[in-house]
Amino acid sequence: MTTLDALSNFGGTVDRLGIVLRPDGSPQEVEGVLNPASAVARDGTLLIYPRAVAEGNVSRVGICRGVRGPGDELRFERLGFVLEPQAPYELRTAPGGNGCEDPRVTFVPVLDRYVMAYTAFGPDGPRIAVALSQDGYHWERLGLVRFAAGLDQGDDKDGVFFPEPVLSPAGVRSFALYHRPMLRLSTMDGRGAIPTLLDLPVEERESTRIAYIPLDAVLADVHNLLDVRESAVVLHPDMPWCRVKTGAGTPPVRIAEGWFSLFHGVNAREVSDGKYVAQYSAGFVVHDAERPHLVRYRSQQPVMVPEGVDETHGIVSNVVFPTAIDVRADRVFDVYYGMADARIGRARVRLNAPFAAEEEPAA
Repeated sequence: MTTLDALSNFGGTVDRLGIVLRPDGSPQEVEGVLNPASAVARDGTLLIYPRAVAEGNVSRVGICRGVRGPGDELRFERLGFVLEPQAPYELRTAPGGNGCEDPRVTFVPVLDRYVMAYTAFGPDGPRIAVALSQDGYHWERLGLVRFAAGLDQGDDKDGVFFPEPVLSPAGVRSFALYHRPMLRLSTMDGRGAIPTLLDLPVEERESTRIAYIPLDAVLADVHNLLDVRESAVVLHPDMPWCRVKTGAGTPPVRIAEGWFSLFHGVNAREVSDGKYVAQYSAGFVVHDAERPHLVRYRSQQPVMVPEGVDETHGIVSNVVFPTAIDVRADRVFDVYYGMADARIGRARVRLNAPFAAEEEPAA
């Protein structure tokens, strides 16, 4: 018996289904509604949690209820906000904004809770924070993620929890958390830092990592979900379509080949002397089911690039930014993504069937 390498032929299709949410004209959304989390509530209702941005880049996490119609018709009703800038680590007086940004929600069965990781933009800069919910509607802050001595302690974004415990690189049964430690230059200067970032060796650019939190400690006290003990790089920005940085996208979902998710990558092209235009695209990644620091597949080419005016023009142009995934059928998913940092789109992902093992031909 020989087993084919299913991941050498891994792939699928992505079909855009249109805009599902755009700014409603209120002061809370004047600078965009974008980058949502999603969850299926215990009553089966699809919820999304968009980032709503008020004037001055002040962010809140909203909640919307999905209402399905004939065929693929889907609309969302706003229910209010689940997180508004309130905790000290979400508030800052310096120019540039503050608040609760880019949530991702994962239901974690072993905790029987919904777990939200989000970017708290406070006085020390962007940090990963965690909130918990029993029902998907009501949320309580747990606090800021803490990293053990020797691990990155500074600016950090793109926190996303895996739904099930896995093994860390050291072999410890752990909760896994995507994250992306940031360079201070990137935080302070944004796109102006691109030439400097591209001059760095690939391994020194901003890369997607997986952090690990020991399972037993969390089962003893859920507050230990904030205590990271290990972290490993999984996605360097080493492809032509993502040279500047990579970052987590959707929460991972289990498929036959391992843990599947969409991630984002940033590329840049020079448009004049020393000035660059950035582009956010998306790709597929599959991690080993037991040891997710082992990457079994990643897109050599992006599966989504900005196209059409809604993705190429907005608050930040040329951005597709997947952050939420809803399982629709076996190997079929709806992905929700930010469009040019201004509105939210939905896309249908259909993965190709996995390759089955084949019998060796008889001698």
